[in-house]
Amino acid sequence: MNSSKKHIVLWFFILCLGGIYAQSQENSTGYSLTYDSAYDLAFAGKTSKANTILGNLAKEQPQNTKVTALWASTLSWKGSYDQARNEFNKVLSADKKNREAWISAIKNELYAKNYATALGLANKALVNINDDTELVRLKDLAFQNVQGTSYPENGWYNVDSKITTFGKAKKKMDNAGKPKNEVASQNKENSIRKTPVTEEVEKNRVAVNSSVTVFDQRFDPITSSSISFKRQTEFGSIIPRLNFSSRQGKNGLQYDIDIYPKIAKGFYAYVNYGYSNSELFPNHKVGGDVYYNHKSGVEFSGGGRFINFATRNVKSITNSLGYYRGNYYFSLRSFITPGEEAELTKASGNILVRKYLKDAENYMGLNFGIGFSPELRQFSSGDQLLAETLLYIESQRLSFEYQFTSKNNLSAYRTNVGVLRQEQSFAPGTYFYSFSAGLTYQFNF
Repeated sequence: MNSSKKHIVLWFFILCLGGIYAQSQENSTGYSLTYDSAYDLAFAGKTSKANTILGNLAKEQPQNTKVTALWASTLSWKGSYDQARNEFNKVLSADKKNREAWISAIKNELYAKNYATALGLANKALVNINDDTELVRLKDLAFQNVQGTSYPENGWYNVDSKITTFGKAKKKMDNAGKPKNEVASQNKENSIRKTPVTEEVEKNRVAVNSSVTVFDQRFDPITSSSISFKRQTEFGSIIPRLNFSSRQGKNGLQYDIDIYPKIAKGFYAYVNYGYSNSELFPNHKVGGDVYYNHKSGVEFSGGGRFINFATRNVKSITNSLGYYRGNYYFSLRSFITPGEEAELTKASGNILVRKYLKDAENYMGLNFGIGFSPELRQFSSGDQLLAETLLYIESQRLSFEYQFTSKNNLSAYRTNVGVLRQEQSFAPGTYFYSFSAGLTYQFNF
């Protein structure tokens, strides 16, 4: 055999060996048996295939903690919490500084509702990794559940997780036989259905609001601001507020307080009182509603308002109907003001459509109002009443709102812009327009 033929035979032999090796690195489904391919499959939601590959790799490479940790995570997603716990223990015994393994191990216990175990793991993790924000948050969640409280809006199931499932991945069942993605969806919807008496992690909130309204004719701009403090108790929430308004060269203060007492399961109330000796505000205003929030996502209320102006008193009947649908909230509120003597009964309506983002504190929405009401007046910014007067009658209003939170969820920022078209009572059939913008900052502690 000459030299050329020997080289050809040698290259052929090398190519055959390479093909055999490549084939051995693929499973029966045609996926490459590598960590990277398994990671990509898990990221694409194909957790069963990723689990099979990682299980084989873990047997071949028992010292590879990266492989074992990801395999344990896929076991946890499948509901094999005990087996996942054993594998996480192997990883953490070898590498006590593995932050991702600690986080996944704690979440595995939260999935399994072993809250005491999750709390113990979180404490151990913080001994080895000091002052880690995510570990501290998971520890707090575990502690709250040990005490029997519910998850806050920012749940453990959708935070600080590198791998998510989507697409047409096979549904995974929980211990009760329900699809796990359905359970997560229900948890997210429940976190969105937040009322003023929903239990909060932080019991105190300070809010500062500032807004301005400009007009297309006749009137000077109106500036307004307010500061409030919310305190949540076991009986409900109380919110004292100080409102300030400046218009037509005059300044005014209003002292205001909202109370949201708990009544029974699904029932709570709203009570308001405001006082001012300024002509920019009514002398007294009193209001109240009773709300019922059903587990189906339907909420309705009924109540009334009494407003004492310098020239007359106004009484209104209020009612509302709200509905949560997925990440959306729809609300219809009406105000009915009975006429006195020869006056006709006046009515107005307000429609709110809001889309929630990651939780109840992050959302955007549209608000449309029409008609006459002491609470839907010309001097307002978003849902904040700036000043009240009886000079104008018919109005139409459209506003947009957007609220988002900081990374630690302790602060929230809300902005709103709106336009209002209003009839002038001293010149029926003539209208003016106003444009408003406002910003609210909230801090929880």
